Amino acid sequence: MRGIGVGLIGTGYMGKCHALAWNAVAATFGDVARPRLVMLAETSQALATARAAILGFDRGTDDWRRLVADPEVDIVSIAAPNPFHRDMAVTALEAGKHVWCEKPMATSLADAEAMRDAARASGRVAVLGYNYIQNPAIRLIGKLIAEGRLGRLQHLRVEMDEDFMADPATPFGFRDQSLSGIGALDDFGVHALSLLSVLAPPVERVVCDMSRPIPQREGDDGMRAVETHDSATVLLRFAGGATGQLALNRAAWGRKGRIALQIFGNAGSVTYDQERLNEVQYFDSRDPADRQGFRTLLAGPAHPPFANFVPAPGHSLGFNDLKVIEAREVLNAVAGKPARLIDFEAGLDIETCVAAMARSHANGVWVDIADRRRA
Repeated sequence: MRGIGVGLIGTGYMGKCHALAWNAVAATFGDVARPRLVMLAETSQALATARAAILGFDRGTDDWRRLVADPEVDIVSIAAPNPFHRDMAVTALEAGKHVWCEKPMATSLADAEAMRDAARASGRVAVLGYNYIQNPAIRLIGKLIAEGRLGRLQHLRVEMDEDFMADPATPFGFRDQSLSGIGALDDFGVHALSLLSVLAPPVERVVCDMSRPIPQREGDDGMRAVETHDSATVLLRFAGGATGQLALNRAAWGRKGRIALQIFGNAGSVTYDQERLNEVQYFDSRDPADRQGFRTLLAGPAHPPFANFVPAPGHSLGFNDLKVIEAREVLNAVAGKPARLIDFEAGLDIETCVAAMARSHANGVWVDIADRRRA
């Protein structure tokens, strides 16, 4: 069977991650055809040609529209900066291509809705790069919840912290500008919401407060006011009555890739931290009193699809491995098979939550989450 033809737009941090995943997916899983890496697009022809040679693509271009129009390209991986997601995704879908677009979906709710509408009209696979939901440890947490091991969910907390915006001496840049989005909420808080989307009931109400820990940064022409919010705190109410809290900070010294998840039910609890992404802490209230306590569940071959990477327990998976798992899910979706992915419909739900949180902060009130799926 001819492997699906891949086009990649952008070869930075996440673009390289996509390329590594496309290169590894067939060898890792063995149940999908090896993709053909047809073309990549970059900002200059010289850079595109060099990156194509390094990453294993047949050719490179400095025009992403040429990539989208190429008849050998079946699926477009979009790893360009956030403001370009709408135009690239809509153009690709209108050209009959499948789309795998990095998060966040877009920098505005209107753009996200346009992307969802284009996906509906095209009938093609259109999914977002929320690779943390692919983690065998996160799948295990979902299994514990589905089996009723935690009982009725009562409270969920997610803290997401990194320090790439913590240094006041960092010059004014793209992430400080409103054209990049809201800030911590949509820059990386959507990852936390993606985890809640597969582990928790739908969010129904939110109240949000945001702040600018560093209000000004040095620009080319002197100090400039920071336009985005580097921290956010949100109270959540879920369908079914559970409550929750979301705390986000991209100016948190010492935190590198922390997503601390705590889920409390009336029969047990789980905790998890992305900086230790192969471990789950599980507490079962039904254990005898003299043996109660959190136990560490270490991801291993018993937790699919861990064994496809390494057959031995204790040999941890990493960030790029999660992208390989996601690439396989994308190929399954294109083949019409069941797939664990956040498509543009579910992605719009996440963007709707983000927009509601922003409105809550602006108005200082609780905001109900509108159902955009029936729009």
